[in-house]
Amino acid sequence: MSDYFHPYRDAEFILEQLVNFDELSQQLNLDGVNQELASAVISEAGRFASEVLAPLNSVGDQQGAMLNEQGVQQTPGFAEAYQQFAEAGWTSLTAEEEFGGQQLPQVLGTAVNEIWHSANMAFALCPMLSQGAIEALCAHGSEKLQQQYLEQLISGRWTGTMNLTEPNAGSDLAAVSTKAVAEGDHYRISGQKIFITWGDHQMTDNIVHLVLARLPDAPAGVKGISLFVVPKFLLDENGEPAEMNDVRCVSLEHKLGIHGSPTCVLSFGDEGGAIGYLVGEPNRGLMYMFTMMNSARQSVGLQGLSISERAYQQGLTYARERTQGRRADGSAKPIIEYPDVRRMLLTLKTGSEAMRALALVASAELDRAQIAGDAEQAKTHQLRAELMTPIVKGWMTEFAQELTSLNVQIHGGMGFIEETGAAQHFRDARILPIYEGTTGIQALDLIGRKLQMDQGESYRSLLAELTQTARQLETGSDPRLAKIGRKLLKAIDAASSALRKILEEGNDRAELNAGICVHFLMLSGFLVGGGLLGQAAVAAAQLQRQAEESGQALDPLWDSKISSAEFFAVQLLPRVGYLAEICASESLSAMAGEDCFEQ
Repeated sequence: MSDYFHPYRDAEFILEQLVNFDELSQQLNLDGVNQELASAVISEAGRFASEVLAPLNSVGDQQGAMLNEQGVQQTPGFAEAYQQFAEAGWTSLTAEEEFGGQQLPQVLGTAVNEIWHSANMAFALCPMLSQGAIEALCAHGSEKLQQQYLEQLISGRWTGTMNLTEPNAGSDLAAVSTKAVAEGDHYRISGQKIFITWGDHQMTDNIVHLVLARLPDAPAGVKGISLFVVPKFLLDENGEPAEMNDVRCVSLEHKLGIHGSPTCVLSFGDEGGAIGYLVGEPNRGLMYMFTMMNSARQSVGLQGLSISERAYQQGLTYARERTQGRRADGSAKPIIEYPDVRRMLLTLKTGSEAMRALALVASAELDRAQIAGDAEQAKTHQLRAELMTPIVKGWMTEFAQELTSLNVQIHGGMGFIEETGAAQHFRDARILPIYEGTTGIQALDLIGRKLQMDQGESYRSLLAELTQTARQLETGSDPRLAKIGRKLLKAIDAASSALRKILEEGNDRAELNAGICVHFLMLSGFLVGGGLLGQAAVAAAQLQRQAEESGQALDPLWDSKISSAEFFAVQLLPRVGYLAEICASESLSAMAGEDCFEQ
């Protein structure tokens, strides 16, 4: 693979040019944390992922987790890989220094997490869930709970899980029926949770379950849900795992993909009640859990990028090696020389680059909210992060379906054969638009909550920034930049019209807005992705000019960034226009009535 296509270099470019990592680190008062360190961390993560995690990806697919009398047995090789992962300090990268973390910026953690999920998504789900548990306990746990559990989670000695879903309570968490009854300084938890990612395994000494349950006198609905820490093993007087708690994995789900990640049905209280400890205040569990869920939603969006990047690398390698037909001189012709194959590869490449830019810029907004000089600035960055979260989760995971499918298509008939590995990426990606809130839920959140929080002001501010980028592109000396600018302005105008229609007639077209919300979410993803690629192209052109003026060599990456932005603007940005047309429509034929389903 050519050096300038390397995803690590692209991440470094985005951190430097779009995020301004050096300035961000200074504002966070992180001495010694700079672009050079970020590049070293990303490079080392790439080495570890390539040498340790990636070789186990197909093993996990073919030899998934198993359940026996001793509990869930993870894929062969995963335990040893996890031990190396934890000992290398990867579990503590962005965690609080007070509890043994390295406290690096969240945006650097996002860049590194992309690498883990590209290498082995089934494995990477385990530390991803632990990160969410760490954040929830840091934000809402008592000092005692923090002292007992945070250091162990951050070091990777223990892992964490998130327990929301029940057989009769999926996205509707108001229906949660797991019970918690007070008993001295703890509670007895009883009930069943399903779809619990990495709910059991033998890789660590303990597993810390964060569980939603309902107190006996709790109000009905979501206002009556509390959050509890329920460890797999209860702790002795020295804080070490001792007696096994009353929580068991009773079955594993048989899934389309991510076979190496055990998805458990957990039963709490079969023998009298699992012991749990209240997190924060009673009946505020859902709010606390959203600390985990919002982090998880951005992380799942990142998985869409990761699996697409892995598919791109695989497709590019195959297209360079696979020959079909002959050149004019009679030599074998690699399929990468066919225009339609190049179209598919560039859709994968530029789609991944757009998603990477969005993921890192959105993650940096969380860092900026933390360091804002005043409450108003903090609110602005927080609102931008909240606006971007459903776009990151929804658009990136939906787009991943298209991109991983294109990789199968590039492989032709061999893509449909399991031995090539293309099918695994396609299968693994299919869960992403479903868990942590389906695409429809993300889209309703965007159109019904995020736009309404400030009457669309954050979205309009985003459009204004993209317009500024488009104007910069229009005035560029490279005709490719001007073309990108014109395409971007056209897309912004279409999105603005749709936004006005949604906001101005919101109450009058509530059902219609609910029907077009996914279209608006996808519109937003392509628009922001194209705009960020445009920003990257502006930065690349400036670097080219500076190098030419100083007589320095040109980095091929810079021209690649301009070409990527141009391809995306021509091939993918026009989708904003037709999606905006749907969003601005006056009727929704999907709600035509039950007779529309008659044969």
